[in-house]
Amino acid sequence: MADPATYRPAPGQIPDSPGVYRFRDEHGRVIYVGKAISLRSRLANYFQDLSSLHPRTQSMVTSAASVEWTVVGTEVEALALEYSWIKEYDPRFNVKYRDDKSYPYLAVTLADAFPRVQVMRGAKRPGTRYFGPYAHAWAIRETVDLLLRVFPVRTCSAGVFKRAGQQGRPCLLGYIEKCSAPCVGRISPDDHHALAEDFCAFMAGDTAKFTKRLTQRMREAAEIQDYEQAARLRDDIGALERATEKNAVVLQDGTDADIFALVGDDLEAAIQVFHVRDGRIRGQRGWIVEKVEDVTDAELVEHLLQQVYGAEATEFRGTGSRSRGEPAPAVRAATGAVPREVLVPVLPPDPAQVTAWLTGLRGSHVDVRVPQRGDKRELAETVRRNAEHALVLHRTRRAGDLTTRSQALREIQEALDLPTAPLRIECYDISTTQGTYQMASMVVFEDGLPRKSEYRTFAVRGPDGDGARDDTAAMYEVITRRFRRYLAERSQSGEVELETGTDEDGRDAERAGVVSGPVSGEVGPEVSGRPARFAYPPNLVVVDGGPPQVAAAARALADLGIDDVALSGLAKRLEEVWVPGEDYPVILERSSEGLYLLQRVRDEAHRFAITAHRKRRGKGMTVSVLDDVPGLGPARSRSLLTHFGSVKRLRAASVEEIASVPGMGERTAAAVVAALAAPAATGAPAPPAPTGAAGAPAPTGTTGMLGS
Repeated sequence: MADPATYRPAPGQIPDSPGVYRFRDEHGRVIYVGKAISLRSRLANYFQDLSSLHPRTQSMVTSAASVEWTVVGTEVEALALEYSWIKEYDPRFNVKYRDDKSYPYLAVTLADAFPRVQVMRGAKRPGTRYFGPYAHAWAIRETVDLLLRVFPVRTCSAGVFKRAGQQGRPCLLGYIEKCSAPCVGRISPDDHHALAEDFCAFMAGDTAKFTKRLTQRMREAAEIQDYEQAARLRDDIGALERATEKNAVVLQDGTDADIFALVGDDLEAAIQVFHVRDGRIRGQRGWIVEKVEDVTDAELVEHLLQQVYGAEATEFRGTGSRSRGEPAPAVRAATGAVPREVLVPVLPPDPAQVTAWLTGLRGSHVDVRVPQRGDKRELAETVRRNAEHALVLHRTRRAGDLTTRSQALREIQEALDLPTAPLRIECYDISTTQGTYQMASMVVFEDGLPRKSEYRTFAVRGPDGDGARDDTAAMYEVITRRFRRYLAERSQSGEVELETGTDEDGRDAERAGVVSGPVSGEVGPEVSGRPARFAYPPNLVVVDGGPPQVAAAARALADLGIDDVALSGLAKRLEEVWVPGEDYPVILERSSEGLYLLQRVRDEAHRFAITAHRKRRGKGMTVSVLDDVPGLGPARSRSLLTHFGSVKRLRAASVEEIASVPGMGERTAAAVVAALAAPAATGAPAPPAPTGAAGAPAPTGTTGMLGS
């Protein structure tokens, strides 16, 4: 626990200007980002007597080791830079907005040659137009099924599309006229793209145009007594009307608005938003917020708008296909991400600043206000009731979850006699089949939860490049590689390099080389802010195994001179926790939350290692003798096998015969002959018995995933 006085900037050093500041811990990792109208006044609040600070603020300033800031010209610039830094660093003490579910979207892949309509979840992709989010995927499918009568856009996967083209006949949807069958050339790429754009226009709310167009065509068909065509058009109009009716009109004036509601307490809150476009509810979304910093509802609303519209505008800027007349990025952001009205339960601390920022994103004026009366007030109340139900459901599902995680970390800290709770845990596991295709996994848990973006896999090389001789050698190699990379990246980055200093009492201390002071406001590779992949260490390293694996990991850390990282191993048979240099294990109660967390970490590392091993083994078992021929790629390998029919016939062919294959030359043909002649000369010996890394026979009686 650090004393904030040790890194407090000198008096007068902090400017009295708008800006953004960030606190870093002893490893240089950004743990909090904030903005201020006056940096001097705001930062002074953090360095007052600890007893006068909020408990969460106390925890933040005592976890930090330095503070730095960037001066900006206006408060709007500060808002934008704060959002960029929060997205770049993912600070631990900033408010976390976590979706209470993965919402499905209706997506149209406009960037494809033949756009596809499909249901998508997760991160948005460039070149794809999104509608939603929707509460249920079945609601999207019902809407699409109705609209395919009028807009028969492709909905099949790439594999089905390719197979239909090869066979020369469309799938079932093509026969029942719910697909225009571009796979077999029934419609040109340009016409199909225009059909997809009409589909998007209808979903965006421009419904009257298409209904009017179909009605006119129906009347024309009736006038010439083409009653079958008129009946089909009548049914198409009915399908459009039913699809439109699924989104009832809630605001009669055709308003485009996002209506937010917030319900919570001092620890967490539930947030709901209704996306209203053209007076109809087009989507609904919710978040659960853990208040890891001391914020008011007004500040929470400001952070929420930052997260929602900053992310949405970024995603929408990458969408569309401008070569086919898509709107410019600013216009797309205006029509998709930021509506004309943003209705909130309470105004942010500086409404003018937030309004200016949103107006800049949209490209036209945005009105941020609290609804006071009428339909909008009633709809806001409906959104608030949804937020209440979401919070009740969240608490029911995850009752005691935060307390449980804290208890687990505290139990591990006490059992292993750690100075602080292990907020970052890394676990390593080795997976192999009789010494072949050796893979290792590294999984990361932060605050008791998996952080999958920082998972890593290692292909175990061994001293000769053929793998390690056993699990302990593999563990030594993996730990060495991980922490050697940590030392290298720490020394290369001035932001996280550790240097020896002297504290006020004259004692030597290891502390971050980052000192408090001004920094650049850019977010880029040179000041990426987020440490490189291995640039800061964990609080605890867990290895899957007993004393031999723990000893190997301890030896690797000692050889690198690292003595500030705790180490333990979890043996699977009796679930014993082993620490280096101890003759007896640490025994945790079977019902303890600490043991349960260690088991989850170990099992996740085991799963991740097996997945990587199977993937590598699958690739290795499909290797062809042609893969190692210089200058021979997959396309030409397929051409040779297609031409000769088998490797046996190819081996019997001459250089001239191979060179006659389209795409082959004499030099490559000679290389193929040489590569295929080598095993033939020795009579193609049988595969050797499985061996370890140094050529030693594999241990007897060992099968399956050793060391997993």
